[in-house]
Amino acid sequence: MGVAALVLSAVPASAAPATGFGGSGPGEVVPGQDTRTPALVQGIREAVPATGSAAGAARTHLAGKQDRYRIANAERDLVPAGTTAAGGQETVRLQQRHRGLPVLGGQYVVRMEHKGGQRVVTGTSGKYFTELRTGTTPQVGEALAVERAVDAVLSGLEAQHFTGRTGKAQPPRETDESAPPLTGTARGLVVLPNGPGVLTQHVTVRGTDPASGTPVLREVYIDAGAGYPVFQYSGIKTFAGERTGTGGRTGTGGRTGAGERTDTGAEPARAAAVAEKGTGSRLDGKPVALDVELDEGRGRHVLRDRTRIPQDEDGNVHSLSTWDARGKGASEVSGRWPDDLLEFSSPTADFGQEATDAGAVDAHWGAARVHDYFRDKHGRNSLDGRGMTINSLVGVNSYGMPYVNAFWDGQKMVYGIGDEEYLPLSAGLDVVGHEMTHAVVETSANLVYAGQSGAVNEAVADYFGNAIETAAHGVPDTDPDSGLIGERLCRTKTPRECALRDLGDGRTTAGSFVGVGFAGDNGGVHLNSTIFGGALWDARGELGGALTDKVVYKALTQYLTPLDGFTEGRAAVLAAAKDLKVGAAAQQALARAFTAHGIVPGWEQALGLDSEKLFGRINTTDTNLGAGGGWWAAAKSNEAGSEPYSVWAGRADGKGQTQLMSPNDGRYHVNPATDGKTVVWQAVGPLRTEILARPLAGGPVRKLWEGRATGSGIGIDGDVVTFAYYNHGGRQGVAYLSLKDPTKIVRFGGGTYHRAYAPSVSHGKVAYQSKERVALRAGEPVSAAVYEWTTRVVDVASGENKAIQTAPDSTRLGPTAINGTHVFWLLDEGLAEGKTALRRAALDGSGVVDLSPQTGPEALNAYDLTVSEDTVTVGGYVADTVISNESTAKLHQFAAGGDPQAPATRKGRVSCNRGEQASAAAVAGSRVVWLDATTGTPDVVTRARPRGRCA
Repeated sequence: MGVAALVLSAVPASAAPATGFGGSGPGEVVPGQDTRTPALVQGIREAVPATGSAAGAARTHLAGKQDRYRIANAERDLVPAGTTAAGGQETVRLQQRHRGLPVLGGQYVVRMEHKGGQRVVTGTSGKYFTELRTGTTPQVGEALAVERAVDAVLSGLEAQHFTGRTGKAQPPRETDESAPPLTGTARGLVVLPNGPGVLTQHVTVRGTDPASGTPVLREVYIDAGAGYPVFQYSGIKTFAGERTGTGGRTGTGGRTGAGERTDTGAEPARAAAVAEKGTGSRLDGKPVALDVELDEGRGRHVLRDRTRIPQDEDGNVHSLSTWDARGKGASEVSGRWPDDLLEFSSPTADFGQEATDAGAVDAHWGAARVHDYFRDKHGRNSLDGRGMTINSLVGVNSYGMPYVNAFWDGQKMVYGIGDEEYLPLSAGLDVVGHEMTHAVVETSANLVYAGQSGAVNEAVADYFGNAIETAAHGVPDTDPDSGLIGERLCRTKTPRECALRDLGDGRTTAGSFVGVGFAGDNGGVHLNSTIFGGALWDARGELGGALTDKVVYKALTQYLTPLDGFTEGRAAVLAAAKDLKVGAAAQQALARAFTAHGIVPGWEQALGLDSEKLFGRINTTDTNLGAGGGWWAAAKSNEAGSEPYSVWAGRADGKGQTQLMSPNDGRYHVNPATDGKTVVWQAVGPLRTEILARPLAGGPVRKLWEGRATGSGIGIDGDVVTFAYYNHGGRQGVAYLSLKDPTKIVRFGGGTYHRAYAPSVSHGKVAYQSKERVALRAGEPVSAAVYEWTTRVVDVASGENKAIQTAPDSTRLGPTAINGTHVFWLLDEGLAEGKTALRRAALDGSGVVDLSPQTGPEALNAYDLTVSEDTVTVGGYVADTVISNESTAKLHQFAAGGDPQAPATRKGRVSCNRGEQASAAAVAGSRVVWLDATTGTPDVVTRARPRGRCA
């Protein structure tokens, strides 16, 4: 899959010139990017009406300064999104609307003093997009948008399942229409602020991954004109992120979408209770005091504390409670509240070993520490600033298997039970602080959990979580291990071996940035968080916790807005410091910390590449490249990413001009393929998907096929065009047709008990994978059915359909590739978790050999492949790596031919570029083209030969 569009890309262009970082005196105005509204105004003192609401005063100020703010109608286009007031300071957040519809990430903040009967504006900041022009009448209704959103998420899961990221490779989806694994909920129309704007249907897709059993929650935005998914990201906010090949460490959790609350019974009716002081032992063996209650209805003491959170204005009493979720799976508790859930209890106020082993003591004690930190240091009333109940669930597993992660799901913290090496996740106070800080972020800046804004979200959660832990354990800031995150989670490993991240690692700079699509780690939210978090931690080491914590908290709650990235984050922190009137030396120290981590205007331009760029900033998502006959083909949007995609083609050697192949008709033209003579592609519209073709030499566009939906795989070789398609219910099939006479079409699969997928074509032959039910014996139930998995090659001329190799039901078969002499495919035989094999056979089925075995020190976690006559290139991950550059997709190349009995010739890495390398397509020889996300916006790049090994 391609990476996401510019406005929410992993690396947006610089948001402001250098003057936004040093401060230039009173009335400083920092321009915004692609808008006439300033990104930051500070150093002003301008009176507004003292009476009435703070939001009303804020809008009056903006309306009265149109020459500065360029907001034509603040009363109509800015909707109050929350006001915080403390110590005579008011911060008003205003949500932008375009013709009545919400704009994703469009939020403007006004800061005021309200003292002595006067109200004065002291500064503003945020994003208000002045160039929006899009219409607001959808062509795609909510029902179709939901269907397309669910399809998009399922397709993405299929692509991930064969990577081994979820622990094992998986087949195409099996959809039980009576109980679908995923469901979509329409959230209404939303404008994405790309260029003049993109009108979308916002859909929340939730449920259970049908293959891995992990919870799924994705926010999907469907173009309301063509029905194409233009942006999606996971709503999951985890501590560890996605990990590969780590014994159940799937890195999944869940949270509800923005503004959504799906928990029921989160504050159940309770019998009379008596507050008491209890005790318990943490997992590190230290005894601690606990605030508990005697629940007279149960006759037991429970981990419930109603002494900390003040009674609200309606007289409601809110608690800090820890719940027993042992035996519950992550999917059962993500975004929902099981009816039988009970607070962790004990017959006495002294909670024993059972509570310790489940992580309940640590969770309850830790939640109190985090609550008290935000209350005492920052005056915050619970996590949301309005006295919300704080619920923690402990003991969660993953379908009966270890779950080594933790997450915030919009209403509660959920902690995994751990495994043989990792303690229950609540054992780390930095983990508890991290997840609870996600709640603080969500109810203040609400940083979108994708790309750079998501990395800032993670960085702030790491920063406060670690600040709370080091203070609680008496770790000085000068300790070289003070920046370790998760270092207390292990049973046998040393702290450095156990830690997932190190905020004190000064080597993690913007030059270490890992560009990745939103299908992986939500665009690098964990991969890149330490760049920003490390800068904050370095500043803390120099300035001390008391000052730095205040500055970071003020930046979070009064400056940052949902789409802010690294440069905006730097500006917010420095502006907050200036507002707090810290000294010049402290401001300089903060600036130095960011500069040392490479966060300066234009930092993304310094990211180096070892590849040749053929086509830049294509700004697309969910679309692959094609190549053949010395040419490449790609889908591209405009610079802003606001236009439906068009298909372009060019020469792989970089010579000549690129050619527009598709019509600009409002549909999304995606997933092109070429053999150097013709380009074929998919056109996605509001009703149907079509396959179109056009000669490179010129001529009309021809329609070859139309249907409900296609997979991303499409290929062409001379007169043969092959593609995957979906029938209703997700029943996947493979077809090939004649380019000269498209009515001559042959299909495989597409039925309830026969599926086909992963086609490839070359030299008049089509390879694909088949899954077919073996006939049941008389009287056997359908549930006892056994499926046979077969790699097949069809000779188009003769119609012969040959089984190359049949696999047992325990094996999972992945993508295929074919050339003039061999067929290649990926498979998982269950020999090593998180790893896959690259297999090759002659076209008659003989000479089966693994070019890259599933076991061994250099085994890959491969998910995609492409082949020329000489080389086979696979896209995959290095197995068993923690979140790092190497955990993003890279390209590895092997010799395609040779003696089947001889050792495979491994050519090594195609490129050492830091970012995600996706959608490789073989041109000829060793040359491949691919989508490279190193700079955060996807480029079509190429190399003529592999780099080999990378340092």
